[in-house]
Amino acid sequence: MTEEHVEVKCPVCGREMEISKVGVLYGAVAAKPRATSTHGDKTYYFCCKACKKQFDESPEKFIKG
Repeated sequence: MTEEHVEVKCPVCGREMEISKVGVLYGAVAAKPRATSTHGDKTYYFCCKACKKQFDESPEKFIKG
């Protein structure tokens, strides 16, 4: 069975990462993101804890839309 992956970008620095679709479905991150945060009803993935910290302090600065 081949596991599908999805490309995501860190909203702070723009670094691309790959996460497992299965991991997303079951609430686990099975690939490279080092941290996550939920804002509203969306989960954001981060390449490192420093980017997560910046996002958590001011999410509106990094969310487009």
